[in-house]
This record gives sequence, C-alpha cells and structure tokens, in this order.
Amino acid sequence: MKFVEILSAQGHLAVEATHPTTLEVTKEKKLTSKGNCIIAVAASKGAADLNPIFKQLIRNIETRITVLIRVEGLTANVTGWGDPRLSLTHPRDLVIRRSNYICPRTLMVKADSAAVNLNRDLVKKLRKPFSRVEVRIEAEL
Repeated sequence: MKFVEILSAQGHLAVEATHPTTLEVTKEKKLTSKGNCIIAVAASKGAADLNPIFKQLIRNIETRITVLIRVEGLTANVTGWGDPRLSLTHPRDLVIRRSNYICPRTLMVKADSAAVNLNRDLVKKLRKPFSRVEVRIEAEL
C-alpha cells in the first residue's frame, strides 16, 4: 500500500538548517534563529491536516516514509519510518526525527538525515524569502 501527501511552503531569510537530529516544516510565517531545524515556513499543512488514511498508514512500524523537498530545481530526500505512537495532532508543524522521540509534531522517526545534512546549495535557495518549496511525503507499507 502506498499513499502520498503533497504540501507547499515558502523559504525564509532566517533558514539555517543546522540542527543535527531534526528537520521541520511549519505553517508559521515567522522564523527566528532558535528554529535551526526549520527549513520552510507558511506550509499548507501541519500534522493535524494530514489525510486520516495517510496517518493510519504511517502508524505502522513497517511503513517506510520518504520526504522529497524541492526548491528551485534542487531536491533532497529524507527517508525514515512510521511508528504506532504517532499522534499527528499538531496544528502547525511536521518534524522529521533521526531519533525515536515522539510528540504531536512528529512525522517520522529513525530518519537517515536531518536539517544539517541538507545540501548547502539547496539551503541557500531555502533562505530566499517566498521561494516556493514543495514537500512530497510518500508512505509505503
């Protein structure tokens, strides 16, 4: 079984993408230096907005989740896993985690990379205010 969620977001001048264990997309429009895991703002969806079928699928420990981030012709892929403890109830944020930590914002665990691992050319494009960012989330069991 496979299900895809697609959301849009924007770049922001304050994107740092230096966090070693997480990567985040948020519906918030503002970003400070404390948000060093945030790679895009003004997202069209937060965890609570995801399709119920998609949520059910990623609550399986055997579900492989792949996130494709695309901005101005450059792409990055992050792969991780689902978990039965995912609540996916946060109204604004989606967080990819290298660890097994779960909170209402967590989209996946055991990810193969975090914000710091993103290609720096891609990060430069994410720093452009209002650059169009596409986030494609694929879940496959």
